[in-house]
Amino acid sequence: MALVYEYMSGGSLRTYLTAGKDSNVRVLSWEERLRILLEAAQGLLYLHTECNPPIIHRDVKTANILLNHMLEAKIADFGLSKAFQDNRSHIPTIAGTQGYVDPEYYSSFKLTEKSDVYSFGVVLLEMVTSKHPIIVGGREKIHLTQWVKQNLAIGSNMDDVVDSRLFGRYDVNSAWKVVELAMSCCSETSAQRPLMSHLVSELKECLDLVLGTSSVMDTVRSSSSRRIAFEVAKNGESLLPDGPSIR
Repeated sequence: MALVYEYMSGGSLRTYLTAGKDSNVRVLSWEERLRILLEAAQGLLYLHTECNPPIIHRDVKTANILLNHMLEAKIADFGLSKAFQDNRSHIPTIAGTQGYVDPEYYSSFKLTEKSDVYSFGVVLLEMVTSKHPIIVGGREKIHLTQWVKQNLAIGSNMDDVVDSRLFGRYDVNSAWKVVELAMSCCSETSAQRPLMSHLVSELKECLDLVLGTSSVMDTVRSSSSRRIAFEVAKNGESLLPDGPSIR
């Protein structure tokens, strides 16, 4: 028996989030991150609603989100996947990866599509912060959801939570929205978590926010460039002969 996958030359999403300064892997832009999240969410929605019978992935994590050369995302590794009927399946042993497993699963062994939603919530936070689901500090370990909660509870702004490698180049409103979605996905009880259909809709809105902001900024830059060119032509000399370059 063999399982054949399409070759995904971009590797796993986790590789991009853990790459150091000396790595050849570039840092994903905020827009790219949102596109990848949306595509991954659409993949999970397909498993939950379009497959017959529906399928629970059971091991949703950034290492199982693969990218092609265009950075298009696909959900991979269905080794732990389980078809379910009536939105519920009983699994006698814990399956999944530490940090991503639904906390309800440990006590009830009842597996639902909301188990994938919890794991995807952790993926959302990973994409925002580029941190591992289990953060190790000295002898202590803390889950990423708790780390984000603690930072926001003490009044930290989004810059203290978002991946520092972005150097502030992200849309704040969409970042807050993604964090809020992640926290709702990671609710302790499955009844409080959203469906994948809701996540797909909300992530589309996040991407629209970014694309709208980019469009506005492009218009502003274009307008500024035209104004500067006009002033230069009118005065017959450069306005900024010794000043910093304009980008």
